[in-house]
Amino acid sequence: MAKTYRPYVPEQDLLLPPSLRDWLPEDHLAYFVSDLIEQLDLSAITAVYEDEERGYPPYHPVMLTKVLVYAYCVGVFSSRKIQRRLNEDVAFRVLAAGNEPDFRTIADFRKTHLAALKGFFEQVLRLARELGAPRVGRVAVDGSKVKANASKHKAMSYGRMRDKEKQLRDEVKHLLAQAEAADAAEDAAYGADRRGDELPTDLQRRESRLKRIREAKRALEARAKEEAAATGQPTDSAKPDPKAQYNFTDPESRIMHSPDGFVQAYNVQVAVDDLQLIVGQAVTQETNDKHQLLPMITTIEQQSGATPTQLLADAGYCSDANLAALADTTIDAYIATRKQRHGDRPISCPHGPLPKTATRVDRMARKLQTKAGAAAYAARKAIVEPVIGQIKQARGFRQFLLRGFEKVQGEWSLVCTTHNILKLY
Repeated sequence: MAKTYRPYVPEQDLLLPPSLRDWLPEDHLAYFVSDLIEQLDLSAITAVYEDEERGYPPYHPVMLTKVLVYAYCVGVFSSRKIQRRLNEDVAFRVLAAGNEPDFRTIADFRKTHLAALKGFFEQVLRLARELGAPRVGRVAVDGSKVKANASKHKAMSYGRMRDKEKQLRDEVKHLLAQAEAADAAEDAAYGADRRGDELPTDLQRRESRLKRIREAKRALEARAKEEAAATGQPTDSAKPDPKAQYNFTDPESRIMHSPDGFVQAYNVQVAVDDLQLIVGQAVTQETNDKHQLLPMITTIEQQSGATPTQLLADAGYCSDANLAALADTTIDAYIATRKQRHGDRPISCPHGPLPKTATRVDRMARKLQTKAGAAAYAARKAIVEPVIGQIKQARGFRQFLLRGFEKVQGEWSLVCTTHNILKLY
């Protein structure tokens, strides 16, 4: 007997209209995202379209919101890749209900509503509390470098700008002299009524480069004055470090040291609770975490509505000033005082009291050497580091798609919001 197979007729028409709810399992992430978005306040997004006057109706903003949030949940960040998934992926097709907006529509929607999408972070945190997540208690803080949408090879140091400016200025003078000589020769040959005001291509290129370098120099000089004012130094004499960098693609990004070497990046910050929910998130242009501890505590209070009872942080956040500020709060802090290598065994707590000359850093080091302190700090790795790994490794978010500090802040907020949605799911 010939083998019998189940029916397989690719060209057969469906006999009954299909239901979108039958295309995926009832507990699929796409339905969870859809139901969750329905519970959020989207008025900041929908209000933009209420007074819009144009003939052809736009795509529904709720649909686009669901598609964008789901895309970030499953690690699809590019608008072009989202468009492809809307054609090929069942979950995307279900959320879009058969709509197929192109990548430009998706990209424009993300840029237009970045501020509103940023507000989702607090809404999702409040929803987590309503679903039973405890209020903020123990929190671990960490930072990570995420590449900017710019190459470090498009950066130039202030010292090189000065040399390049002189070189380009000399080249422009030389080309202008050549152009004047050519004009004089053509006037003699063809008469003086020729326009002759068209700049040679080489001159246009060098003049535009010279203009951009001068703008970059002014930006670095302004940055130097701002930094001087922040530290109480006179601004009149403030000059940029000759090694200070300016990136022509994303001027607000910075060259930072990361596990991948020196990269053009932003420094992202997260505060994570015991459930691995992000309860505070931010982006900074500073290359290290030394000045981020107190701003992150404020951020946690603003975004989650509560002050942590216990705070864990690595040595990057340790400074005498930070520990002094924490001493004036009710937060029980455990902050490493030195960088520990992998496999280092904890130093046993010495006997006897600390000397009277002990600094705040010395006192924190002793606190971490006690059994209770070592046990408390050991939890840090299991709380915050997996979250960074889930975002960068599991979902593949290793580079911002948007440029500029404000837009990057919005995109990082969306990344953290979708992380929390996945935890709720």
